[in-house]
Amino acid sequence: MRLLLGGAILSLGLFSVIFPASTFAQAQQSSASEAQVNRMVEALRLAAPKTGTANDGYYSEWQVKPETLKGWSKTCLKKEVTPTEFENNSGLARQVVSCIARRELNNQLTATGSNETAAVRGVACWWMTGNYTGCNSGFTGDYVKKVAGYYQQQRKPASSTTKPATSPSS
Repeated sequence: MRLLLGGAILSLGLFSVIFPASTFAQAQQSSASEAQVNRMVEALRLAAPKTGTANDGYYSEWQVKPETLKGWSKTCLKKEVTPTEFENNSGLARQVVSCIARRELNNQLTATGSNETAAVRGVACWWMTGNYTGCNSGFTGDYVKKVAGYYQQQRKPASSTTKPATSPSS
């Protein structure tokens, strides 16, 4: 009996060395698909507040603050990008926003048990406030609803939203 118990303990010990706990934690994490990330990025772009003011201190179609951009570009590109570069290069802006949206969507999919709607709402709230919760009313609540709505619109097949072309009558 002792030999059997000793063998089981030794097996568990070897198992934990070969397969560390972090491997199992990674396996349980949800990962956003490329389509989900693209929908999130586009929803954030469409919902970005339009201030109507030139030089309002926000940059690109996503309306990102310069101090936020500094950290995001370092994280995603391993170098700082200036607000002017970000503003004038839509491909660069989309790359940085996609990187951050992917990270946050992955975090929220994991936190919500892969509940896509809740994850999108959490990312939208975080995008606006830096917190995943607390955006149920007021300006931030409206913003989160907008983002979620734009995200859902993109889930629909293009054929269902496109009207058939009609030929001009002669």
